[in-house]
Parts: sequence; C-alpha cells; structure tokens
Amino acid sequence: MITFARTSLHLSLNLFTILLLSIGLNSQALADDIAKASPVHEYNLDNGMKILVKQDKRAPIAAMYVWYKVGSSYEHEGSTGLSHMLEHMMFKGTEKHPKGEFERILAENGAKNNAFTSQDYTAYYEIIASDRLNVAMELESDRMRGVVVPPEEFKKELEVVKEERRWRTEDKPTAMTYEQFQAAAFTNSPYRTPVIGWMNDLNHMTYEDARAWYKKWYAPNNATLVVVGDIEPDAVYEMAKQYFGPIEKSEIAKTKPRQEVKQLGMRHITVKVPAEVPYMMMGYKTPSILTAEEKWEPYALEVLASILTGGDSARLVSKLVRGKEIASSISASYEGYGRLPDLFTFSATPTKASSVAEVKKAIEAEIETLKTTPVSQEELERVKAQTISGEIYDRDSIQHQASLLGFLESVGLGYKLMDDYVKNISAVTPEQIQAVAKKYLVEDQMTFAELVPQPIDPNKKKQPEPYFER
Repeated sequence: MITFARTSLHLSLNLFTILLLSIGLNSQALADDIAKASPVHEYNLDNGMKILVKQDKRAPIAAMYVWYKVGSSYEHEGSTGLSHMLEHMMFKGTEKHPKGEFERILAENGAKNNAFTSQDYTAYYEIIASDRLNVAMELESDRMRGVVVPPEEFKKELEVVKEERRWRTEDKPTAMTYEQFQAAAFTNSPYRTPVIGWMNDLNHMTYEDARAWYKKWYAPNNATLVVVGDIEPDAVYEMAKQYFGPIEKSEIAKTKPRQEVKQLGMRHITVKVPAEVPYMMMGYKTPSILTAEEKWEPYALEVLASILTGGDSARLVSKLVRGKEIASSISASYEGYGRLPDLFTFSATPTKASSVAEVKKAIEAEIETLKTTPVSQEELERVKAQTISGEIYDRDSIQHQASLLGFLESVGLGYKLMDDYVKNISAVTPEQIQAVAKKYLVEDQMTFAELVPQPIDPNKKKQPEPYFER
C-alpha cells in the first residue's frame, strides 16, 4: 500500500472494507470519482522546479511540501548520513532568517512543520492556514539556497545526530537487527546503508562535506513543490513563481545505476546484543515497480503481503499468533515503491514457549502453501477490499495526499501512478500470486537474521527519549 503514516481508525477502516465488499468491490469507480472531483494541476517553472497542486476545500488549511531528490541511496561509502545531517542543518538559519526565526515565524502563524529523510528523498513540510501559505513558501524558498551554518554550529549538531543514532538504533535491539539485516541482504545496492549513517562515517564527517552536499543537490531543478488544501491552483503557481522562480537552477549530476549483484545462495546472520526477547527477520530479493519484468508483479506481491499479515484474519496472524501461539507479533511487507529493487520481508517475535527456528519453519510452510495451492477467490476479494479501502481511506487526509504526490514524483514513478493503484490491485489473480511466490520467495534469494539476546546490564537505567531539536 502506498502509504506513509497510518492514521486511520481500525474500526472505521473495517466498516469501509465491509462496505466495499457489499457493493462488489466497485472501488475503482470510487477512486475515479475522487480523482475527477479534485484533479492534480501540474506546473513547471523556468528554473526546472515542478509544482503539483490539488484543491481540497473541506478545511481552510494547506499542506505544503518541498521534496528534494536526494537521500541515503545517493551517498557513497564513507559519506553515509550526509542527507540526514543536511536535513538537520536546514533548520539552523539563513542570512535573512537567523537561527530560531524559522520556527518562531511558523509558530506565530499557527503552523506545524517537520522534515524527514529516506533512502530516496528528503522532504520538508508545513501545515498552515491556507491564507498564510505565502509565509511557508517564503521561508522554504529562502532556505533552498540560503542556509548559512557556522562550522561550530555544525559540530554541535553532528553530536546531536550521533546521539540520535545511539538512541534510535544502537540502544534498540530490533533496530540493530534491522540495520545488520539490510547490510547483509544487499552487496552493492545503496539500500544496504542506514539513512542516519554509520557511526564511523559520522565521526569523520566534515563541515565541508555537508556544504558540498547542499550545493550539489538542493536546487529548484532537483525539487518538487506540492500543495494540497483550500487553495486555488493558479494562485499557488503564481505564488511559487514569485518565491521560487528567481532561484537559479544547478547542474545536477546523473546518478550511477548501482544495480545489486545476483545473490548466489541464502545468507544467515546472527546479531548478539543485550535484549529481553529474541527476534527474527527474513527478506527475499524482489523487484520494484520501476524494475519488474511484468507490470503486475509488484501488485501481486503487495496483495500477497496482505494475505499473510494484513489484519486479524490474515494467515500468519490467525495461525501463528492466535492459533498455534508461537509468535507474539509477526508482519510481512513488500517494499516496491523505491527507485531501486528492494525486499519482501518478514519480521517476528516468538513467544516464550517457542523459538525463532519454530517461527521460521512455520512461515516457510505458509510460503510453500502459497506456491502449491491457489488463493481462493473469496479470500482474495476480502484482502483486495482491505488493501484498497486502506488506501482510499488514507487519501481523505490532505497531508497524505501531499505525501503521496511528492513521494511518487521523487522516486521516479510519477504522481499519475496513484490513479492506477486501485485498478492494478483489483486486477491481481490467484495465479499471479502463486507465480510471484514461486519466482521470488525462494531460498537462494533469502537473507535471514536472528537476534540472540545477550544479558542486559542491571545497572543501566532506562533513559526517557530525548528531544532531538533541529
């Protein structure tokens, strides 16, 4: 499902799913109606900046995002963490708006804002009253090229990022397992490196590194402006011309393919860190929408993930968590919306009465069942309805709409893909699900990671989560 943060209420979503089933899964018509009622308006500035605007007048607010096509997958060995570090630096002030002014001005205008870095992009957003959109646009345009950070401020913020890494990864057993799992699953794909960066690279990161990264990637012709809300599309375009139009474009370097080499057999790693309970991850190499041999394969893989763990009635949840009670938690997910091929992953925590080996064996048995026995039409329709209803329900949020538009554009899929999502999910057949299970969920393409808990220092006190101020 092409979602970011799941904010829908579980009960409401179930009722919506039941409604779709009762009307014969006629959700494509519903999605078409939504698209027709509020089309996406596309504009382009002379400096190469793309602008996507979608009107939604249900509340007098606007969600504005600026997306840059750069993330951790653009980094090379020795430079990991640069994109995330730069995200922090973007809040440290410009010549026009010194440190603290950005947040103060937005707070005075009742706006909320934040930013996030991923493997393929970095995004900055403001949720603001629609009649004050110009405030957010002026601030974002100013820091697109105008960030000024003294070297001593850079050093201070770098220590903040290191502490963030310690808190979010090194002190979290499952996060450490995930990081080691990714590094083992990929040989040369940049998806093997953590977004926050390796600690050794952070220790050797310099002020000059960050300034060069900023100059290289932060430009209008490497950015997409997305605005969704109670606005007039043409007025937004004119406002964007005023604030972003004068910024000169840059020469954006073409990225190397960095295609992952073929895996030649199963990989198995053990992670030993202080932890209370064991944990496991399994991942199979799968194509992205951009790289799939057949257009339908990614959608079949997405439906397959929902069949396994998409709700309380899903196979692994009903059988392993509630039935046999050998797993206290379990999930399956397909990551196919990036600019590079990724993984179909399983993660699980065994109960005290079971083991990682027992859970792994049970998952593999379910995979074999999928390969040998086609999914029933009844189960497939239920899962499709659940998957589609979740996506349509999420699109009720203007923030989700803005996220979806910018995300699809930034990874190279194009925002128009969202219009075909329901149709592509609806078209998945039992034979296609069986085909992708046989083709991709095979041992030679699998990486397995097991967390083996080590004793926890009884003298180490649990610290409250720190606030990582940008």
